Amino acid sequence: MDQDRYISVTKLTRYIKQLMETDGNLQNVWLRGEISNYKRHSRGHLYLTIKDKNSRIRAVMFAGNARQLAFEPEDGMKVLVQGSVALYEPYGEYQIYIRDMEQDGLGRLYLAYEALKKKLQEQGMFDPSLKKAIPEVPYEIGIVTSTTGAAIRDLFTTIKRRFPAARLTVFPVLVQGAGAAPSIASAIDQANRLEKIDVLIVGRGGGSIEDLWAFNEEIVADAIFRSHIPIISAVGHETDFTIADFVADKRAPTPTAAGEFAVPNVVDLEHHIDQFSARLFQAMNSTMREQKTRLHRIRQSYAFKYPGQLVLQKEQECDRMLERLGKSARRQIHQKQEHLAMADRLLVQSKPKELMRRAQRQLSEREQQFIRSFSAYRKTKEVYFDKLITQLNSLSPLKIMGRGYSLAFDSKDQLIKSVQEVAPGDSVIIRMHDGKMDCQVWGIEEANEHV
Repeated sequence: MDQDRYISVTKLTRYIKQLMETDGNLQNVWLRGEISNYKRHSRGHLYLTIKDKNSRIRAVMFAGNARQLAFEPEDGMKVLVQGSVALYEPYGEYQIYIRDMEQDGLGRLYLAYEALKKKLQEQGMFDPSLKKAIPEVPYEIGIVTSTTGAAIRDLFTTIKRRFPAARLTVFPVLVQGAGAAPSIASAIDQANRLEKIDVLIVGRGGGSIEDLWAFNEEIVADAIFRSHIPIISAVGHETDFTIADFVADKRAPTPTAAGEFAVPNVVDLEHHIDQFSARLFQAMNSTMREQKTRLHRIRQSYAFKYPGQLVLQKEQECDRMLERLGKSARRQIHQKQEHLAMADRLLVQSKPKELMRRAQRQLSEREQQFIRSFSAYRKTKEVYFDKLITQLNSLSPLKIMGRGYSLAFDSKDQLIKSVQEVAPGDSVIIRMHDGKMDCQVWGIEEANEHV
């Protein structure tokens, strides 16, 4: 047996690994599948299996790429992955190294829905304080929907049954597909330009999330938010919530409910009118009875029966009042005259001119006293200042230097305190009391410390 024909498992595995790594098709692979055996390592790496009905492949997503994920993977989740296929040598198994991963189908739409919902909420488009009130009795109602769907039939039936006087204006639009969102936004803007619509219903019948997606587009949300007409959203069934529902001034769970929200029930209006008529009739009867009673009381009153005598009584009362007014005025004048006389007597007794002369004399005396005190204080301070000047001059280095002493400074203008701080040849400055000299050291001789 020829032993040279046999190779090791390692060599075979490495050869297959090299073939995979040099195959361009395997270095940029796009897969669709379902996650199983998912595990997140403590270091942040993701280990999982991607499978379909017939096959499965092991997969790894390293922490650097995993940090970019906008969702947390889990078993059973449908995903789209992109990466490269290679062989893991220790086990001889091939696996895909994932560079990017996103949720497939509804998962992707749901992420887009949540992202836009968060964005618009932060911009304040869902603020309840900005919601416009729906008119109680609108006469011009606009409907933005498809003319071929069941929604428009339900709206027409409901509105005409509840409030036949309402006038309906339909703005035909696409409600699903590529051009649906711009079509809906354009119709909302058109309705606002008409300036006659009291309330606007925007919606369509039920369907899948893909069918309703036009009402989750930002262009539709912007059109609803800037509309000056109150808008009722009526998209899908009761369990369907779209971005349009959150931005609109009122959400209706179904198109039929939107018609009920938009207009009052004529039966209820007639009932209210009957109630108001009955209350008005009762109020009128009550008012008439009260006025009749008042009229009867006036007719039976003394003034109505004997007006001449009443006038004479009032004349007498007027005379009494005038007399009382005169007495009161004279009494007030007398009191004020007494107060004025008393104030005049007090003023004469107080002699204000004499008080002013006395105050001026005191002021002059205190002024002279202040001048004398300040002069004495200044002389004391001058004597003290001269004393300090004398002491300062006695301690001044310049006075000491005048007796024949001098100070030596080096070239850096530092005081030389010892011969050890200079060397022969150094320049020094000798300061006297009347000037300075530039000198050079020719020699140094240290003093005997014991002398």
